[in-house]
Amino acid sequence: MEQTRDNIKLQKLEESDRDQFIIDNQKAFNYGALREFGVRDEHFEEEGEIISHRTIEDTIDADGGETYRILLNGRKVGGIILNINNGTHHNNLEILFVMPEAHNKGIGQAAWKAIEALHPETVVWETCTPYFEKRNIHFYVNCCGFHIVEFFNAKHPDPHDPDGAGRDSDDGMFRFEKQMRTRE
Repeated sequence: MEQTRDNIKLQKLEESDRDQFIIDNQKAFNYGALREFGVRDEHFEEEGEIISHRTIEDTIDADGGETYRILLNGRKVGGIILNINNGTHHNNLEILFVMPEAHNKGIGQAAWKAIEALHPETVVWETCTPYFEKRNIHFYVNCCGFHIVEFFNAKHPDPHDPDGAGRDSDDGMFRFEKQMRTRE
């Protein structure tokens, strides 16, 4: 596993790779949902996709957005989208995905360590994941050091969610934080 971690690199997303990045992201997100729910899943944002093309594009294009490909020995195996707030240093991990065929090799954890090294000014990292993504919950809490700080659901909606996802269903999202340092 250590050899894999040593061979992980982050590369800024190139415009020529944007569409494939989105397709790979959708494939990775679908894998988790279909593994949990099978073909009966109804959690799709758009036809056949857990996360829509538009959602990923909006996240890439957001103010403060930084998008990276995760490379293993030069091969694209995943991606990361961050939202960096240079004023507060409270930064968001918007999306982190590893292609299903590259799971269980320490790639996600190595990529996360690279992100932390890339942004040492961060005071707090924040991210969210759906309640059913047990792999993600394990990854964020046990591998990366995040803490669950909130559970958004129909009885406790996310105040920052303009679409109101989870308000009319049993769906939910965990919100995680990782305290890095205190602000000087």
